[in-house]
Amino acid sequence: FSCREQPIFSTRAHVFQIDPATKRNWIPASKHALTVSYFYDATRNVYRIISVGGTKAIINSTITPNMTFTKTSQKFGQWADSRANTVYGLGFASEQHLSQFAEKFQEVKEAARLAREKSQDKTELTNPALNITSHQVLPSPIISSNGPGEDKLFRSQSADVEITTEKERLKKMLSEGSVSEVQWEAEFFSLQDNNNKLVAALHEANANVDQWKKQLAAYQEETETLRQRVAELESQGAHDSSSENNKEELSQTLEELELLIKAKDEEIQVLKSQKCGRWEAEGEREETLQKLQELEARNAELERRLHLAEQTLAETLAEREKIQNEVTKVAEIMDVKIFELSEIRQGLAKLVES
Repeated sequence: FSCREQPIFSTRAHVFQIDPATKRNWIPASKHALTVSYFYDATRNVYRIISVGGTKAIINSTITPNMTFTKTSQKFGQWADSRANTVYGLGFASEQHLSQFAEKFQEVKEAARLAREKSQDKTELTNPALNITSHQVLPSPIISSNGPGEDKLFRSQSADVEITTEKERLKKMLSEGSVSEVQWEAEFFSLQDNNNKLVAALHEANANVDQWKKQLAAYQEETETLRQRVAELESQGAHDSSSENNKEELSQTLEELELLIKAKDEEIQVLKSQKCGRWEAEGEREETLQKLQELEARNAELERRLHLAEQTLAETLAEREKIQNEVTKVAEIMDVKIFELSEIRQGLAKLVES
């Protein structure tokens, strides 16, 4: 581009061109985003979109009133350039950047249309074939027009106006036809692009379904293992109930031993208080002392049994608490797995419905 052209708007975007062989796939023009700018040539009154990658012009598109910029997605837009015989596509970083570029395209397109109309009006006014300029006055209502190798033809002003009107009508029809053609072409490429995206999404969804099925099978296997573990813990819990009965029996035995020890202690106190007053004979005294010793020995044995029973009870309670903690932990793990299984099934159901 020449130095007489000035940039009026610039942005960053990934540049694509349609594949000339298939007219379906997009070919990236570069690996990274490029600067895409609108340039205005004041000398020729021309607007262009230019993007340079290194020393090569990636985009050099002169904007005409027949062009149409089409948004094919939230961040992608395209337009067809019949002079370059290609379709350009731009991928933006955000929807806002795409909207700004599209608005500027519409403004430049309208400016190009006004410039063309002004140029056409100026050409018609200064065309020597009409023998009319903006400063001439019509000498008569009859205008002559001579063509090479033809006879002289005479036309009235009304006929000339009708021909001009017909030319404008044909010009408008051709312009609308070109716009429709570009719009249809842009829509066609947009539909192809969306179709390719849907096919890729379908392949990805199928891959996700296979992965979910494998994960579901693994969860089902793990759930079955947890169920077996729960069954084992429940059987241990049943055994624990028998331990509960044994604990009650031990508690009852302990109470009986404590009552017996208490009774013997009272008997010992009675014997000690009575031995000085009642037992006068040495034989009775020895017998009483022997009974006392037996009672003390029995009392010690009962205390030992009581200590063993208390220790057994404490161990039984600790084992029962440990089993209850394991059962609670396994139940929590099963709740989490069941919740994950329900979410996977819901996801599969939604995917099948879609």
